[in-house]
Amino acid sequence: MYHFFTDQNAVYDDHIEITGADFNHITHVLRMKKGEEITIGIIGSTKEYLCRIDAFEADRVLCLILDQQTVSTELPSKITLFQGLPKADKMELIIQKAVELGAAKIVPVAMARSVVKLDDKKAASKVVRWQGISEAAAKQSKRGIIPVVSAPLSFSEAIKEAGNYDHILVPYEDARGFAHTREVLKSLKSGESIAVFIGPEGGFAPTEIEKARESGAEILTLGKRILRTETAGLVALSLIMAELEE
Repeated sequence: MYHFFTDQNAVYDDHIEITGADFNHITHVLRMKKGEEITIGIIGSTKEYLCRIDAFEADRVLCLILDQQTVSTELPSKITLFQGLPKADKMELIIQKAVELGAAKIVPVAMARSVVKLDDKKAASKVVRWQGISEAAAKQSKRGIIPVVSAPLSFSEAIKEAGNYDHILVPYEDARGFAHTREVLKSLKSGESIAVFIGPEGGFAPTEIEKARESGAEILTLGKRILRTETAGLVALSLIMAELEE
């Protein structure tokens, strides 16, 4: 069943209207018909509606509400992925998979060893595209929210923002091994906020690790193998998801 998002102001008594890009997608791409059922999530809330397409108009689809429920697909804790800016289109894959794995927010971070440099104009254009990828992934995985992809931050700005979280996790070289990683994961509790920092292709600079430690970050390992930047964040999110969903 296809899943879409809309604003609360699109809900009218027993109907919900879908307009804009989703109207075009339903009408011209999916070629859906009157009587077909879809689910519609309300942006910024945990509401989800089971609906039946009731009518097609010039610029909107009217959907009859059949049932309302609270979304149960969200993790019990808010996880933000602070991702060191990678090369090429790797960020698109990272965003897509991070959304599927339950991240509530993705923050691109310009780090000391990031090869990619974005000026304000390029960054704004990238964020629009990245947000579209987040929305598409949220629909596909039937998320209750559309995770926000923020404008890129410097490492100093990112670690300062992460200071407001309950936990800061930084996968890096950790002599204590995976036993320590297990201890950290076991310490995570429902309702807490978790910041996960992932370095770019060249990894973290020593000064960045020092700043992270000074901010109270837990330095941990993801195993004995060296992981690519587009893999490391997804492994970290998977481990956290598995722990929280128990």
